[in-house]
Amino acid sequence: MIYKTLLYEKADGIARVTLNRPEALNALNSTVYTELYDVFEAIENDADVRVVVLTGSGEKAFAAGSDVVEMQNMSTLDIQKFVATIRKASDRIYTLSKPTIAAINGYALGGGCELSMCCDLRICSEKARFGQPEINLGLIPGASGTQRLPRLIGMAKAKELIFLGDMIDAATALSLGLVNKVVPPEKLMDEAMEWATKLASKSGPVLAMAKMAINTGVDTDIASGLNIEARCVALCFATKDQKEGMKAFLEKRKAEFKNK
Repeated sequence: MIYKTLLYEKADGIARVTLNRPEALNALNSTVYTELYDVFEAIENDADVRVVVLTGSGEKAFAAGSDVVEMQNMSTLDIQKFVATIRKASDRIYTLSKPTIAAINGYALGGGCELSMCCDLRICSEKARFGQPEINLGLIPGASGTQRLPRLIGMAKAKELIFLGDMIDAATALSLGLVNKVVPPEKLMDEAMEWATKLASKSGPVLAMAKMAINTGVDTDIASGLNIEARCVALCFATKDQKEGMKAFLEKRKAEFKNK
């Protein structure tokens, strides 16, 4: 697949999607979001892909935010269309049935921070910086920040980041639960690929059930969430991988999952 603003490659069950506008610190414009939707839609339907790593090109930024150059002269109708494009891409990433890892190499600000939150797991470089600085431009986050950030780090801290518009460093992001792990810059992709390789060795259908139970259940009451979990557990028993997993356990060997 060839894109204007993305790089795409896949091998050994792992797809790697790279935001590729380093001259603009990988700023997110309409083309980027449209192409993100397209590539993740293709990944959803590609049986050869079992896990996705999303990162940014260059050493400075994962994505430094939405593209202000494109946005500055938008009308109210224009921005509504732009936000709809963002929502379409963001939801496609968030609801992907396959696990996703954001490998955050530098600035993840505004839309960049919001894009990382669409992924299941986040590993970042010690040089990474996070923030929702939209308030400083006379705006509020419009790419899920007011919704996903409180769900990840709690309402009080989310309000602090959104109201003040300040950046936080990687260590602070880890302490807040915004990222899963912080590593030296030179080890970022190795760590991300190590996690991706481990995920690719699991059962894809079973991982999809786990993701569905968590993502769907988190916004319901506990009883509804437990009902969702019970249905997903039952669906695991419809897979050949569940049979293989239990058989391998009893035979004291490593399971060989076939994604079936």
